[in-house]
Amino acid sequence: MLDGVNVALGVTGSIAAVKTVELAHELRRHGAAVRAVTTDSAEGILHPWALEFATERPVVREITGAVEHVELCGRDGWADVLLIAPATANTVGKIAGAVDDTPVTTCATTALGAGVETVVVPAMHEPMYDHPGVLDALDRLESWGVRFVDPRIEEGKAKIAAASAVVTEVARAAGDRPLSGRHVVVTAGATSEAVDPVRVLTSRASGKTGRAVARACRAAGAEVTLVHDGDDVPWADCRRVESAAEMLAAVRDAVGGDAGDGNDTGESSDAGDGNDTGESEPAADALVSAAAISDYTVAAADQKIRSGRESLTLELEPTPKLIDEVAADHPELTVVGFKAETEGDDDAMVARARETMRRAGLAFVVANDASVMGDDETRALVVREPGAAEPVAEFTGTKARLGTRVAAELAREL
Repeated sequence: MLDGVNVALGVTGSIAAVKTVELAHELRRHGAAVRAVTTDSAEGILHPWALEFATERPVVREITGAVEHVELCGRDGWADVLLIAPATANTVGKIAGAVDDTPVTTCATTALGAGVETVVVPAMHEPMYDHPGVLDALDRLESWGVRFVDPRIEEGKAKIAAASAVVTEVARAAGDRPLSGRHVVVTAGATSEAVDPVRVLTSRASGKTGRAVARACRAAGAEVTLVHDGDDVPWADCRRVESAAEMLAAVRDAVGGDAGDGNDTGESSDAGDGNDTGESEPAADALVSAAAISDYTVAAADQKIRSGRESLTLELEPTPKLIDEVAADHPELTVVGFKAETEGDDDAMVARARETMRRAGLAFVVANDASVMGDDETRALVVREPGAAEPVAEFTGTKARLGTRVAAELAREL
């Protein structure tokens, strides 16, 4: 996600500075090179040696005759992105007023003047975050093109955002953003069909691939709606569902409804009532259906089915195919499908993928062996029609990198 990206990491005097060692490691795990810059207040909380260890580079602790701020953040400087994490109310106000009295604020003034992408991650007590002057400073910085990763409001504090959210926004700032201006709906994970109030029918799908696709689309510039049975993620507007019917209703709502701002980090949205909006033009530009949606449902018992030695027969009813339903509603929508098979044979996977692609009019299908469910590593085939420039492309690697590959393939389609 950050291969070849140079990040200047500005650390200021919030107690959240203790999180920056983890953040530096996470940036580097995704391919970035990191150089830290500190304020005196930050060093009262976190020793520079910790940042030197985390980045494997010397820490800029003062501006000297070597003009470190220009070398890092000037027009021909080292950094592709200036990331200030955590950013205190004091630092936010100083940057907005072009006050340069710390190495971090001096780097910020230089970066803004040189057009270097700047990402700010506020962390402070909530009343400070709500101060009119701080809010004005945030608005001013945003009007200058500064990107923000919103804090988590917990226990009366605007706590620093999760490292995963920060890394995603840095990738969005640093990249070409081929999906900029697009709204992408992604489904992920398993659905569950209730047998009774206790038991469900489900699959082994973990949702790792779908979440990786959603994150990669966000990094590529898209506004993303993620429909899944899982916790909220900070890089997408999340719609939480359980059953196949709920997933279909939520996808219909997301595709045909308001795209939102893509930055919802709080409560899940209502899945809707499942009725097609009837709009000829979808609000979304694409749907990536990576979820392992239940193929069958059952009439659920109102009470728990009592255990015993007697056999039990369940009458299974097929569920509607989500991609077929949505493609029929919006034939102009770009739809990407996923196909898991168990034969372990590439030719069979390609044949099944093309059957699905032709039936639903999909842009392409990502096919894989079902044995990778739950794993971090995967092998997949990106399948198009035989006449395409690359009708079958093999991918081997992590699911995170597969997400990046799918986002790139989707950008080509759009």
